[in-house]
Amino acid sequence: MAKEYSTISHTKIMKYLADNNDKLVTVADIDRYLVSEGIEVNSSTIYRFLNKLSTSGEVMKYVARKGEMSSFQYIGSGAEHNCKEHLHLHCVKCGRIIHLDCGFMNEIKGHIMEHHGFELQCESSVLYGVCSECRKDSE
Repeated sequence: MAKEYSTISHTKIMKYLADNNDKLVTVADIDRYLVSEGIEVNSSTIYRFLNKLSTSGEVMKYVARKGEMSSFQYIGSGAEHNCKEHLHLHCVKCGRIIHLDCGFMNEIKGHIMEHHGFELQCESSVLYGVCSECRKDSE
């Protein structure tokens, strides 16, 4: 089994993810943060670390459409949200992620299965729109 290393860059990446856990972040976002902290890391190293965190369940990975960067969200090791059981709402203005973990999820899952014969895989399902805070700001 390979030895696990805790590097300064890993520590800084974890801090950035935890500080921004209500948003989707990209490798480019993390790279800019690391550079601002005086740390230079190859982007492939950041990708590998994020993929490892995704595999362990600490980070949700949202696969991008062709030509776009994948996004990541820190959910922690003892996540308060079971992200495999609900949809996610992504504000296109501020980047905030809202976990749709309410009773509505059972209703919508049931409807989609019963009427459309389709089983949702919520862990990577995102609905895009504008959050209440951004709507207030634009009024």
